[in-house]
Amino acid sequence: MILAGDIGGTKTVLTLLSNNANGSQTCIKEETYPSRQFPEFDDILTAFLPADVTIRAACFGVAGPVVNQRCQTTNLPWLLDAEALKIKLGTSKVKLLNDLEAMALGMLHLPVEELIELNPNAQIQPGNIAVIAAGTGLGEAMLYWDGNKYHPIATEGGHSDFAAQNSQQDQLLEYLRKNYPDHVSYERILSGSGFSHLYDFLCDHGFAPHCLEVPELNSEIDRNAVISQLGLVGEDALCAEVVRLFVELYGAETGNLALKSLATGGVFIGGGIASKILPAIQKGGFIEAFKAKGRLLPLLDKISVKVSLNPRTPLIGAINYFGG
Repeated sequence: MILAGDIGGTKTVLTLLSNNANGSQTCIKEETYPSRQFPEFDDILTAFLPADVTIRAACFGVAGPVVNQRCQTTNLPWLLDAEALKIKLGTSKVKLLNDLEAMALGMLHLPVEELIELNPNAQIQPGNIAVIAAGTGLGEAMLYWDGNKYHPIATEGGHSDFAAQNSQQDQLLEYLRKNYPDHVSYERILSGSGFSHLYDFLCDHGFAPHCLEVPELNSEIDRNAVISQLGLVGEDALCAEVVRLFVELYGAETGNLALKSLATGGVFIGGGIASKILPAIQKGGFIEAFKAKGRLLPLLDKISVKVSLNPRTPLIGAINYFGG
């Protein structure tokens, strides 16, 4: 059996597969668990694994930096150790990948109908690929092209410094420094909680009156979801500006990553947020901000930028890590 997992700050998805004689795979079991309801990852494994199952190989995409096959998850109090997992699972083939490494590998296995092109001037070119995903946090990764195959490279680029590009963003950076005086990263904006940060910033600067439908921060209702949904349909001017600004910032940071990885092979956008606000991303503000890099515009103008519609992409990458 092959065990694969996508371990995130919000949810953990595990799948168990068997290999068939013809090389195909059959899913034996797949479950989704709310991550924060479990003190340790081992508790989820215990709940998921059937009795007397034999694991041949296991690969997990984990939301956090993987160093020496150990990961202290960024948004959970979990410590994952590949050596300990080998003992628990009874196999020597255990691999921990950063969740964006897993997502990057998964992108290579998606059919064309599960990808939406954003750049009308995109040209097919060889070269490295960049992967970015805003969700619970902001993940970034690369696929290095050696001339024959792609190799995933993990990064923690989502925690890099937020760089303001206009006067409104200058004010946003100054506002965020009040809450995060030591470091304002892109993840503070380009993540689920980013919608609340942008909303409160715009309220504070008098862009428009507070929307009565938006709950307070301590509400049990998902405030970020309400803001993004109202903004997407344009029912509230303040929420609409939040979504517009979010898209602009997302495009700018995607362009930064494309430059840093020289992603002539294209850019993939994953994560839960892009697909949910896809109409706003397709309006043009995203790709305009992506290309707005001065003298490097001609380079970025030709790069393919695609949104993944498949939420299982990291899981697909983990499944395929050992070759299926």
